[in-house]
Amino acid sequence: MGHTLPPAPSGRHRRQEPPRRNGGGPSARLRVLIGSDTFPPDVNGAALFTSRLARGLAERGGDVHVLCPSAQGPPHIAEAGGVVEHRLRSVPSVVHETVRLAVPAGLTGHIDRLLARLRPDAVHIQNHFIVGRLLLRAARRHGIPVIATNHFMPENLFTYLHCPPALRSAIGDRAWRDFVRVTSAADHVTTPTAIAARLLRDKGFHRPVEAVSCGTDLDRFRPLAGGAAQRARIRRRLGVPDRPTLAFVGRLDAEKNIGDLVEALAHITVPGTQLVVAGAGPQRPHLEELARSRGVDDRVHLLGFVPDADLPDVYHAADVFAIAGTAELQSIATLEAMASGLPVVAADALALPHLVQTGRNGYLYPPGEPGDLAKYAAEILSSEQERDRMGEASRRLVSQHDHQASLARYEEIYRGLAPR
Repeated sequence: MGHTLPPAPSGRHRRQEPPRRNGGGPSARLRVLIGSDTFPPDVNGAALFTSRLARGLAERGGDVHVLCPSAQGPPHIAEAGGVVEHRLRSVPSVVHETVRLAVPAGLTGHIDRLLARLRPDAVHIQNHFIVGRLLLRAARRHGIPVIATNHFMPENLFTYLHCPPALRSAIGDRAWRDFVRVTSAADHVTTPTAIAARLLRDKGFHRPVEAVSCGTDLDRFRPLAGGAAQRARIRRRLGVPDRPTLAFVGRLDAEKNIGDLVEALAHITVPGTQLVVAGAGPQRPHLEELARSRGVDDRVHLLGFVPDADLPDVYHAADVFAIAGTAELQSIATLEAMASGLPVVAADALALPHLVQTGRNGYLYPPGEPGDLAKYAAEILSSEQERDRMGEASRRLVSQHDHQASLARYEEIYRGLAPR
């Protein structure tokens, strides 16, 4: 994702609470250890989900700990938003300019000591790489139940690994086999959508998989109040003209296919339509050059990284949300856009059809066909009545993705698995 919560301040080493067993009763305070190889200030969907999960559980009274790589390198313990962050020694990734990797040396012993000290009711891993893999193994040794949530798609790694197209299928198959082998040791497996769960079964994962939405904050992301005048003020604050606006929020990476949005802009028949993109990433120079070559550079506004606190303004500046990604297991940004009352035009790929109902809250278009994207966007932009109708439908559809319901379900899973 092209946005995240601000990084937690580095804290001094602090002593842990005395070991205790929570007892597992319905009123007992849950202690959960969440493990992830990516966490803010990393900018991606898994990091964003993990951060919001941890803070949401803490706000609901949980005793929440996160095991993740240090953002600076040295290990430390910090507390932010009611969550204790156990930051592991890390080194820069050779394939990604911002993501850091935990140093495996000595990590097994460190995790064993941490589990013995914390004695969590449950461990919840967010990936199957260094931190998730070692934490899962350690939890098995300590008899602690493990929940695993899948955010993994090999397509999200191909660009960074400089993987030749001819080898991607074979490498992807091998990566999925590794995922199945590691994650099969978990007690309970979740993924954001039923479509994503079906994908895991197609890739050879034959254990039950539960679909639990990433969820979105329906109070924070709401339809614009104040009408056109307020939208014009927000656009001025963002530094963009007051024009018909397509918006996208997310990382500027190859698998997001943002070039399709730029290409579509050149074909949209509604005069003055502009594209506003919130997010950072390696594709920015390519998008700038593409906009120049298509003669729409004056109507493509790349805002760069937008802090999480300012994201509602990006959605409120838009008339339509557009997403061209083909490797989305759910899309937190699309949930936020729908909660903000926006129609959506999305690629008909993977889990996006789970959110967009053609003719009701937007349209699905064939991936790689920017002409179709342009046609549907123009149809919505040319009718205020259609925009309002579809925006209201988005808000109704997204109501089933309230993040409080997702948090409550995870609490149920933890309590159901916790030793009595």
